[in-house]
Amino acid sequence: MKKLKNYKALQLSGHLLEPYKGYTQAQFLRDLLAGLIVGVVALPLAIAFAIASGVSPEKGLYTAIIGGFIISAFGGSRVQIGGPTGAFIVIVYGIVQESGVSGLIIATFIAGILLIAMGVAKLGSVIKYIPHPLVVGFTTGIAVIIFSSQLKDFFGLQVAQVPADFFGKWEAYAGSFHTISLPATALAAGTILIMLFFPRITRAVPGSLVAIVVTTLAVHLLDLRVETIGSRFGNIPSTFPAPSFPHIDWQTIRNTIQPAVAIALLGGIESLLSAVVADGMTGGNHKSNKELIAQGAANVTSALFGGIPATGAIARTATNIKSGGRTPVAGIVHALTLLVIMLVAGQWATLIPMSCLAGILVIVAYNMSEMDTFIHIARGPRGDAAVLLTTFLLTVAFDLIIAIEVGMVLATFLFMRSMIQISDVSLLLKGRQDNGAATHASVPAGVEIFELNGPLFFGAAYKFKDSIRLVEKKPKVLIVKMQKVPIIDATGLQTIKDLVRTCYRDNIRLVVSGLQPQVYDTLKKSRLLFRIGKRYIVPDLPAALVLAERVLEEEG
Repeated sequence: MKKLKNYKALQLSGHLLEPYKGYTQAQFLRDLLAGLIVGVVALPLAIAFAIASGVSPEKGLYTAIIGGFIISAFGGSRVQIGGPTGAFIVIVYGIVQESGVSGLIIATFIAGILLIAMGVAKLGSVIKYIPHPLVVGFTTGIAVIIFSSQLKDFFGLQVAQVPADFFGKWEAYAGSFHTISLPATALAAGTILIMLFFPRITRAVPGSLVAIVVTTLAVHLLDLRVETIGSRFGNIPSTFPAPSFPHIDWQTIRNTIQPAVAIALLGGIESLLSAVVADGMTGGNHKSNKELIAQGAANVTSALFGGIPATGAIARTATNIKSGGRTPVAGIVHALTLLVIMLVAGQWATLIPMSCLAGILVIVAYNMSEMDTFIHIARGPRGDAAVLLTTFLLTVAFDLIIAIEVGMVLATFLFMRSMIQISDVSLLLKGRQDNGAATHASVPAGVEIFELNGPLFFGAAYKFKDSIRLVEKKPKVLIVKMQKVPIIDATGLQTIKDLVRTCYRDNIRLVVSGLQPQVYDTLKKSRLLFRIGKRYIVPDLPAALVLAERVLEEEG
């Protein structure tokens, strides 16, 4: 037993050390530089995402530090950078409004447990199959919501309470637009211009950081009367909190389980999408289930320290790769960089104007919107466009949870419709060719041949039933050709059972030809092969015709 434990410990350490095989001092220096750059890039985003989510700015820093460290150290991607992202703003803001910060912590904790369970159950590959129009639909919807949520700070509007719903926000903005602050608007516009044009000068320093420095200096040198982080939230703690967890009761769990599922699903999708993008940039190959487990652990730990949901961040991961990061060391350095900044210079962050953060989030929203992809899908096949627009509109008008649920159901029904359209049942006539082969010999009198094409599932089973009913005269032998049937479900099995029963009642000999291995195993497990008779299961149509002639002779 002791040897087994030692072997497992060595195996675990081998998995953890795998990214560092052949690690060199030169790569360490590249990872170190990349981690420092990404840490500086993540600083304003962590604060902005927290504020936009309805929580205090330090909670974004806690999440970026804890989540970033765990996702990099234990995740399935060598270059993934984790932390708070814009995709969670809508969900987190809604939870805080409904259940408070304690409800958010519980929802994040539950989401972490769900992500770990998904990874253990090896569902990482399944999440990859979420329809692309659905992902683009809710991502663009989130971008629109983020943009609309920042207009108050962007223009410095005097709105006592911004409504949570999308249309209520715009109504409130329209009613208070006369309170616009020109200094705040100028700072926000300047932030956007700096972020757009500064990369043309150099990419060594992130434009968002330059914008923060410039606008903060402008506020204090010009004595501009605008709202800052400090005037709204007070001081940012320069110490790390002790882990704690709020009291949980059954009512709180009931209120937070649905958004927790949405956090887990969205976190899984975004983290694996980020890992796939990273693979394309580095030529690597991430481990999806390991990544989900690390994402879950990051969210559980973030909740214990009062943080918000964390996931893989596509933009920061891309920045890491472009800066030379190739191992988890870069992500760990990024988290440590943020920790040092918070502990040493946290008080300086209170001087940042809110309008600057609004400008940063407007750029984030624009980058999230994927307008080119959105327009391309909207102009494509009607089914994809329907899923895209439905998900987008529901995300904006209602909430992300409803959008994902309805979008998935709609995508599923449209997929079923496509499968039904390609499924076909036809009566093979005498002399008809089969798969380009030579013309069959004449079908003997008293023999009918039906060919099934496509999956025989509950959506297409009715076609088979209707076709069988069209047989005017009951044949002595009925051949069912199933060479082009890749799968069969419970309804399809029931349809075959009904056919076996009908043939037995009407004294018709049923012969089945061309079963694919998966369909054969399914019929075997359901004992339908026994009821049909193994003698009457043949590999192809010529063999079925030979058997049909033999049956006719025996019964003649």
